[in-house]
Amino acid sequence: MTDLKTDFADAATLALALPVVLSAPRTDGQVRLLCARPKPNQRSFPESLTLTRAVGVVGDFEASRPWLVLPDSSPDPRNQVSVMSARVLDLVWRDRNPRNHPGDNIAVDLDLSHTNLPIGTLLRIGSAVLRVSDEPNDGCAKWKVRCGRPAYDWTRATEHAEYRLRGLYCSVEQDGIVTLSDRAQVVSRR
Repeated sequence: MTDLKTDFADAATLALALPVVLSAPRTDGQVRLLCARPKPNQRSFPESLTLTRAVGVVGDFEASRPWLVLPDSSPDPRNQVSVMSARVLDLVWRDRNPRNHPGDNIAVDLDLSHTNLPIGTLLRIGSAVLRVSDEPNDGCAKWKVRCGRPAYDWTRATEHAEYRLRGLYCSVEQDGIVTLSDRAQVVSRR
């Protein structure tokens, strides 16, 4: 594939950037990018996303082809929406080629760490309310190809697990619409 990027952030750049990533706002952060995945390996960057308890991100292929399912084979709601730190995204998605975007639905300037957003935390983003899932987002082989081995290793490093550098998953607790002008706000922490 000729359109996959080769300009990856190196380990030293990522290490130096960690303090900046960790200084993100703790209770109220700006939505920076929205991503929909109409088909596998396709990305669009709309002005808004509709989130529902029934399907997660409306129009996202994950609802019809979930990788995480319940015993009855229905989609597991714990990973309906993927949220990523906008600061991490800026580090790892350097060429801005849509094909290389990690695929997370919402990039937000917010501290996503376990300490700041424990499992069960409620976030209001736009008119939707999301619950932070216990299902970890640890990246996949495609993410490593899109963002590079150094970024993959950096986000998965044991000493960084607390920070959720790869992002987190959420279930939709209240249907709503998220736009690029919205903020992510902590409603309650468990």
